[in-house]
Amino acid sequence: MDVTALRRLWHRLRTTPRERPDLMTHGDLIPGNVLLADGRLVGVLDTGGFGPADPALDLVAAWHLLGDDAREAFRAALDCDDTEWNRGKAWAFEQAIGAAWYYQNTNPDMHEMGMTTLSRLLESE
Repeated sequence: MDVTALRRLWHRLRTTPRERPDLMTHGDLIPGNVLLADGRLVGVLDTGGFGPADPALDLVAAWHLLGDDAREAFRAALDCDDTEWNRGKAWAFEQAIGAAWYYQNTNPDMHEMGMTTLSRLLESE
C-alpha cells in the first residue's frame, strides 16, 4: 500500500462537511452482503444493522462493488454532489482500511475487498 498517498487521501476525506441529517441506512453494503442474479441486485443480506446514520454511508457500495464506469453511472443516477460523494468515499476508506488490515491473515476475501477498495479510492483522485 502507498501509505503516503493513503494518509493524504484520508486527511482530505475526513474533513468533508456533513450537510444531511441521519436517514435509514444499511451501512455495510460490501460484496458479501449483496445478492446478484444476471448482473442485477436481487437481495441484501445482514440487515440487522439498519438504522439512522449518515446517508453517505450507503455510498460505500460504489467503491466496494463497482468498477469505474458502473460507479459513475451509480453516482449520476443518485445525483450525488461532491460533498456527499466524498463523504461516501470517506466511509468506504474507513471500512476498507480496517478490512485490509484486520483480515490480512484470517479472511483473504475480505482482505482483498479492502485492498481493491483502497486502490479504487486512490485511482479516483
